[in-house]
Order: sequence, then C-alpha cells, then structure tokens
Amino acid sequence: MVKKHVFQSQEVAEYEKKRYRNWDQRLVDRREKKILQTYLSKIESHCPLLLDLPCGYGRFISLSLTWGYKVVAADLSPAMVARALQRGRVEGVTEGVVLDALLGLPFKDESFGLILAMRFFHHLHQEEERKMVLHEFWRVAQKDMLLSFYQENIFHRAQRRLRRWIKRSPTQIKMISWGKFHREVSEMGWAVVEKKALFPGIHSQIIVWLKKSKPES
Repeated sequence: MVKKHVFQSQEVAEYEKKRYRNWDQRLVDRREKKILQTYLSKIESHCPLLLDLPCGYGRFISLSLTWGYKVVAADLSPAMVARALQRGRVEGVTEGVVLDALLGLPFKDESFGLILAMRFFHHLHQEEERKMVLHEFWRVAQKDMLLSFYQENIFHRAQRRLRRWIKRSPTQIKMISWGKFHREVSEMGWAVVEKKALFPGIHSQIIVWLKKSKPES
C-alpha cells in the first residue's frame, strides 16, 4: 500500500496556489472541466446529491453546483475538506466528510445521484484496493460515476520520470492498460458508457463515464 499524505492547512494553501499555475497545468484544468461539463450535460439523475471524492481544495465544486447538485465533499485531509466547503459556500450549501475510502464509505446504499472521482484511481497501486473502492462506489451510487484513471502511455511515463528527477517529487502514480481497467470495473459492476482522453497520445489521463450494472460473477 502506498503511504498516504494528509495535507495540512498551510500545505493546502500552497498547493492551491501553485498546482495549476503554469500554462500546461492550466490547459489540463480547462480540459478536465470541459470533459466533465460534456458528461454532466448528458447525465439524468433524480437524486441531487453528488459525492466528490477526493474533493481536494474544491476545484470542481463550482461546476457541480452549477448543474444543480448538492455536493458532499469528502477527502482524507480535514484541511482539504475545510477549503472545499469554504469555496462551496460562496455559491451553495455543501457538506463535508473526512474519510479514508480504503476503510469503506460511511454512507447508506444508493445515497448519491452521481459520484465524481477525479485524480484518485491512479494513487491506488494495488488491484485489490481499486476493486474495493469500486465496490464501495457501486454500493453508494444510484446509477452514475465520473472517474479518471491513467492509462499506460510511454510518452507520459517518460515525461513524469523526467519531471520527478528534476523536481525530486516523491509522488508515484499507477498507470494501467485499458483492458485491465475495463476488466476491473466490469467485475465490480460498472459498465462503460463513454471515455475521453485528456490529450490523446500525449497525456495518459482518461475520464470515464460509468453506469451501474450487475457485478460479474
């Protein structure tokens, strides 16, 4: 299991200030939000509750509220949840929960009309961890989930190795093949509705629209 880092208040402020400051990361931010906007325009839900996990500092709060959802912002870091709530209260009421998804989700079955799981899956390095989280998402979702993962990409892997060498960053991500991803989500009861690459051939992040089906036996 990869060691978890829990962001403290000062770290959250620094992360929010610097994370999407450079031009390439601003492009990533805009592209992610554009893809999510496209999916949100197609999803029909009778339940307004949206689980944003991990919520981080609330980067997608505004977008979610714009589409009429009541957001439950969840994260391992209390400071991240606090910041997401602060951002959310500018536009609407948002609830926050501090939790470790690998220990299960403290919600009733089918509590959420939509689950948003951005930039989380690639931090789960073991298949059993990914499947456990997928199962919990399946349990608390009514129908839909928007989830991102990192697909095997030689160019992006080389780019990350170079960046880690220059910045001495300890962060490691898990890239998996599309076949492996599809098998894992299918076994946990999710059907792929649509997938969109962030920047095809250059960036390995894929954002997928999943819908509940029956778990494979």
